[in-house]
Formats: sequence, structure tokens, C-alpha cells
Amino acid sequence: MKTFEHVEPKATRDALGQLAGDGLTFPIAGGTDLLTVMKKEIVRAQRLVNLKEIAELRYIREDSRGGLRLGALATLDEVERHPLVRERYPALAQAIAVSASPQLRTMGTIGGNLCQHSRCWYYREDFHCWLKGGEVCYARDGQNAQHAIFGGGPCYSTQPSDPGPALVALGARVRILGPSADRERTIPIEELFVVPTEDRRRLTALAPDELIVEVQVSRPAPGQRSRYLKAMDRAIWAFALVSVAANLRLDGGRIAEARLVLGGVAPKPWRAHDAEAALAGRPLDTAAIADATRAAVRGAQPLVHNAYKVPLAEGLVKRILEDLVE
Repeated sequence: MKTFEHVEPKATRDALGQLAGDGLTFPIAGGTDLLTVMKKEIVRAQRLVNLKEIAELRYIREDSRGGLRLGALATLDEVERHPLVRERYPALAQAIAVSASPQLRTMGTIGGNLCQHSRCWYYREDFHCWLKGGEVCYARDGQNAQHAIFGGGPCYSTQPSDPGPALVALGARVRILGPSADRERTIPIEELFVVPTEDRRRLTALAPDELIVEVQVSRPAPGQRSRYLKAMDRAIWAFALVSVAANLRLDGGRIAEARLVLGGVAPKPWRAHDAEAALAGRPLDTAAIADATRAAVRGAQPLVHNAYKVPLAEGLVKRILEDLVE
């Protein structure tokens, strides 16, 4: 790892003033992802802006309407174990619980987790792949067992966050600050995650000089229930081959609103809109579950080595909906 400057601002605005947006300055919180890409020289930082001493960004609280507010520096462990999260937002607690080892959850922050670099092995190793500014996505015709079956091309990597799909299913929003007062915005978290394009070879819509400062989740409506399931290539503490987050609101025995989000299948958490439509207005019975299961994978375009993700996604959708019946 090359030498770099390390600065420790004590306030959010001071930190934003240090982020030059020059591709050489990066914020660091838990460091569980950034340090790994620095060691491999995927990121060549000349300055790190340490956020860990900014107390105003580390909180978990209920707002005046009964919703959830998470400061970006709240650790995954703190969020997962918080009584409000476990009681009202089980999908989020379940997603964090299987996201990493206890040691990493103690260090990693909710804001940092949402902004992870790709875990594609071509991106992480010594390949000048498309996402790193090259001409070729090597996964397309190479070893692609863990890559995208939706939304792929020109990059076929998958978004690695577990809390991400859960928060999309819960309809969360993120507050983002830039270096000046007119650069504040609050957007649906679904818009934070993006499919990389030629002009923006990133997995998020954040500019280099912006920070996520807060995650906001509304209070669940009566009849709302959520859950998260994940399939991995080992028993625990691995990235998702496929995951699914579900958030349903039932009214009078019928599904008034449904949000189903797949993880591990696309460069961003993937809304299964066809499956949501298949559930809308129906009782959560065997027929509705069967229709939603088939609809969830409609339009999938697997590569040579990852066609198994299609039946795996179907199985997880079926199981999560059956679990929500109970």
C-alpha cells in the first residue's frame, strides 16, 4: 500500500470540505471494504478523510412519526441489534445478521456497506476490466458463476450489499450532502444504486465529493410484514449468490402492496416488478405465490455459468412468500 495523508475532521461539513472529488481523496469509516481495494491498488488514495470521529453521524433513533433514522456511521452490529429495528423492520435485521462476521459487523457502517466496491473477481484481481476503466468485462465470456442475470452489460458484476435490497424493499430514503449547502438531496434508496454506464463506471449515484449522512425508513403500516433470505456458496459469511427481500402489506386478507427485491443477480438491487404485480390485490395463497415465483425471474438472461441462479431465485421467492403467510 502506498503512503497517503490522513485527516480527521470532527464535523460533517469539515469532512465534506476535505473531499476534493479528484479521484485521489476518499472517505473512510469502518474501512472494511476501502482498505482491501487500497491494498490491491484498485484505489490509489493520496488522502483519506476519516469520518469515525464525527459523532453527529452515529445514531439510531425514532423520528416524530415513528419512523427509523440511521446515521451513516451507525455500525451494522448496532443496527442489527437495536430493538426498534428488530421489532418493526425484521427484513433489515435479518439482512445484516447474514451480511458478515460479527467482527466485521462491529467495524462496518451502514453508510459504508451501501457504497461497497464490486466483489467481481476480475475487478478485485489484476485485470484492467471495464469497471476499472478498461474496454472489456471479462466476466461476460469468462468465469461468471456469481455474476448478473439481470441488467448486465457492459458490466456483469453484482451489487454486494445485503442491507441494500432490504432497504429498497422497505422503501427507504437516503440523505446525501455535497460540499456546498445547495448540494443536499434526499432520494429513494432505490435511486442510489445504479447500473454502471460509460459515463459513470460506479455502482452508486454518489459523486466523489458527496456523502450519505442518513438512512430514513418510514414506520410500517398496519398489516405490513417483511423478511430477508439469502443463499450462499458456504454456510455463512459469504456474499449472496441470490437473495430476496420481501415487504408486503395485507388489508382484509389481500395484498394491498408488495415489494420484492432480488440481490446477487444484478449490478443493483433488482425490483421484481412483474412478481409484485402478480401479487397485487390477491390473497397470499398458493396460486398467488406460484404466479409471483414465475414472474420474479421473467426476463433473466443468464450467462454460461450462472443459469442456476434462475431456479435458485424462484425457490427463494417461493420460500419467503410462504414464510410470510405464517
